[in-house]
Amino acid sequence: MSIDPGTSPPDAATRSRVRTALVASLVGTTIEWYDFFLYATAASLVFNQAFFPDQSSLVGTLLSFATFAVGFVVRPIGGFVFGHVGDRIGRKKTLALTMVLMGGATALMGVLPTAAQIGVLAPILLLLLRVVQGFALGGEWAGAILLAVEHSPPRRRGFAGSIPQVGLALGLALGTGVFALLQIALPDDAFESYGWRIAFLISIVLVVFGLVVRWKATETPAFEKVRDDDDRSPAPLREVFRPPALRSTVLGLLSRWGEGAAFNTWGVFAISYATGTLHLERVPVLIAVTLAALLMAALLPVSGLLTDRFGARTVYASGIAAYAVAVFPVFALFDTGNMTAYTLGMLVVFGVIHAWFYGAQGTLYASLYPARVRYTGLSTVYQLSGVYASGLTPLILTALIAAADASPWLACSYLVATAVISVIATLLLRPKELSEI
Repeated sequence: MSIDPGTSPPDAATRSRVRTALVASLVGTTIEWYDFFLYATAASLVFNQAFFPDQSSLVGTLLSFATFAVGFVVRPIGGFVFGHVGDRIGRKKTLALTMVLMGGATALMGVLPTAAQIGVLAPILLLLLRVVQGFALGGEWAGAILLAVEHSPPRRRGFAGSIPQVGLALGLALGTGVFALLQIALPDDAFESYGWRIAFLISIVLVVFGLVVRWKATETPAFEKVRDDDDRSPAPLREVFRPPALRSTVLGLLSRWGEGAAFNTWGVFAISYATGTLHLERVPVLIAVTLAALLMAALLPVSGLLTDRFGARTVYASGIAAYAVAVFPVFALFDTGNMTAYTLGMLVVFGVIHAWFYGAQGTLYASLYPARVRYTGLSTVYQLSGVYASGLTPLILTALIAAADASPWLACSYLVATAVISVIATLLLRPKELSEI
């Protein structure tokens, strides 16, 4: 079965398969990112007291973010394992497995006893569940991107690759939005006692729904061709780290640095910074992040259309450059201590600029590898870079701001440096034409 439908219009059955694949990738990534970033929101607002109550506010927050970072450390292992599985047995089955693991870990967090109840065992169990979350998510992103991109015709692959990215924005918006609603509906003591658990337990319902939707999708034509041609790699990870793929892997890892740092600055750290350093109210801050994430979700398909028009490398590099320019002005808005200014900054840098480059990212990295090792290649670039580009960002920024006596300018300089590295690495990439994916 050819992965390229050619220049003739696709028939009704093909269009139906493409739509089903796009919906399945969107729903699945929304649910899995909801699970993953629900933890991030809780780490900013709840876990420092629930699981590290004997520490100072700063140390408790750092320890809470450290368990957040552990999920990113484990994600490359999940990426290697599920990348191998996805390149050997297929995209669809692998994605179902990652969703079950992620949802199970999130639901168990919702019933986890606190440190006041079981002592030191509480943060240890929290850490173990975070490890399972990270392991599962390590195989999710690449599979969702491939489910969308490999099903789509060449001239629409930029748009298709942006759809799973919408799931990240919706998952974040859903997580912060649920937390905000629970805090509005419940008194503070009720929320901190049991209210936050409701958000985690909701995952059970979402995962069941996601599995039903995802199982309706068919296997991708690209994998079917690899399987039919008996072209499956016996060791995909080894190929990814050997020439000729090695160059793409190294540059891809560097190119993602700015994006990973950006997302975890605006989607994670900015919540803690606003409530802890700027002393803004928690609910308005969560609403601001939710609005920015919803704006991002709306604009990501536009980035996909631009990718089909101008190319993934151009759209991604130009968006990262815009992010570098915006970092200092946005933190200046934050430091006014005004909620309207904070919201405006989030809408610009997170809602608009992040959508600009994030919509192109999946298609860009998919174009770096042949189908026989593509799941492993995407997982490696996205998840291995997540250790330094994403997971450590809240820790690094918190430490830099503390070292600068609560001034954000050292932290801003770090963020700009990551963006510069990303732009240079992206421009050095040599993606294949989308018709060759």
